[in-house]
Amino acid sequence: MKYKNLIFDLDGTLWDPRSTIIGIWNDVLYQHQLIERELKPKDMNPYMGLLAKDIIKDIVSGISDQKAEEVLSNIIEKEKQILRIRGGILYNGVEETLKKLSEDHRLFIVSNCQDGYIEAFLEYYQFNDLFADFESHGRTRKPKSDNIQLIMERNHLSPEDTVYIGDTQTDHDASKSNTLSFIFCAYGFGHLNSDDYQPAIESFPDLKLYV
Repeated sequence: MKYKNLIFDLDGTLWDPRSTIIGIWNDVLYQHQLIERELKPKDMNPYMGLLAKDIIKDIVSGISDQKAEEVLSNIIEKEKQILRIRGGILYNGVEETLKKLSEDHRLFIVSNCQDGYIEAFLEYYQFNDLFADFESHGRTRKPKSDNIQLIMERNHLSPEDTVYIGDTQTDHDASKSNTLSFIFCAYGFGHLNSDDYQPAIESFPDLKLYV
């Protein structure tokens, strides 16, 4: 076993939530009369893994900070309710692989999502017992690199025994700032500046080859 501790990103790594959350975003943005055309799931691709407040400001040009916070608050409340009912789409092999890995690894999640989002994921798929801890931007208001550090400190994880697994350049940079190894999920929403980055996995079960 190469690593004892596996820290996962969420969107683009463990699941694809776009088909569920796009309806929520459309509903809230229409209620606030902020969009003229319906957003499609593919419209969210460039935003997956980013902070929700930054997504709103890019979608709605010129929106004030106060209005963005109001809209984000509405979106968060709806996501907490609906994701627990509808969930998202797990990538192939995620459930089986996580259960197998949890037998001899400690599993964690660190995501840039809002507070309650990881909880909805864990509750919908009944994964609470698989993960030792998790952290989100929505709960701490800290960047991903800081939240990874928080997870490591409070769970007494050492860098040499820990790896971060994600699908974006932000994930890569946050792991490196904590001197962690990184595994790139090439099937996700993001890309890395290096086209030939290794190790990279094309499907989630391939993770077992590297941990």
